Amino acid sequence: MNDVTKDIWARWRGTTKARIGLGRSGDALPTAPLLEFQAAHSRARDAVHGAVDFAALADTLQPHPAIAVHSQAPDRATYLRRPDLGRRLDPASADALPRADYDVAFVVADGLSARAVETHAAAVLRLCLEKLADWRIAPVVLAGQGRVALGDEIGERLNAAAVAVLIGERPGLSVADSLGIYLTWAPRSGRADSERNCISNIHAAGMSHAAASDLLVWLLREARRRKLSGIELKVDPAAALPTA
Repeated sequence: MNDVTKDIWARWRGTTKARIGLGRSGDALPTAPLLEFQAAHSRARDAVHGAVDFAALADTLQPHPAIAVHSQAPDRATYLRRPDLGRRLDPASADALPRADYDVAFVVADGLSARAVETHAAAVLRLCLEKLADWRIAPVVLAGQGRVALGDEIGERLNAAAVAVLIGERPGLSVADSLGIYLTWAPRSGRADSERNCISNIHAAGMSHAAASDLLVWLLREARRRKLSGIELKVDPAAALPTA
C-alpha cells in the first residue's frame, strides 16, 4: 500500500487546522490537498481585498446609532501599501465625530478581512451593548480602510474613556474570517501597542461570540476600575469565562 492510499495521519488531521500528513504523489502533493491549498489561498486573498458593507452593518446595529468614517487611505491599494495612512482619520471624518463624555467607544474597522467583520462584528457588538446597558456608549464608529491605531484618534475625539476596536485579522491558510478586538484605556494618538489588550481568533472554530463579549466586558470593567489597559491589565480566566 503506497503513501497516498494508506492515510496513517487521518486521526491527527481531524484535531488540527494545520496541514499535516498530506501524502505525496511522486515528488509532489496529491491533487486533492493541492487544490484545497489553492482554494484556501484564494479565500485569504478575497478576505484581504473584499469590502465591508458598512451600511448593512449599521442597519443591523439599530437602534444604536452608527457613524461612518474613513481613514486617510483613499482606497484598498493605498491602505495595503501605506499602513500609516490607515491609522489616521481623514479631515472630514474627524470633524463628523461628536465630542461628548462617553464611557466607551466601539469602532468597527475592516482591517485585513472584510469577511470577518461581516460575519462576526455585529453579533459580538450586540452582546456587548446588552451587557453594558448602564454605560454611556458612543455611537458605533464604522471605519473604512482602518487599522487598530485609528481607534486612538477616534476615542480621543469622542472624549471616550476607553475604545474597543473590532477589526478583521490578517487571514491565514486555515482561517480567513477571524475577528480581533483591541481595547485601549484613555485613547489618544500615539498610544503604544503595549497599552492595549487583545482578544483574537473570534471565528467558528475559535472563540465564540459569547465568550469574546464576556471577555471584552470583563476587560472594560477592569480597565475602568483600575484606569489602565495593556500589559498591566492581566486577564483573570476564572472571572472572564462565560457563565452560561
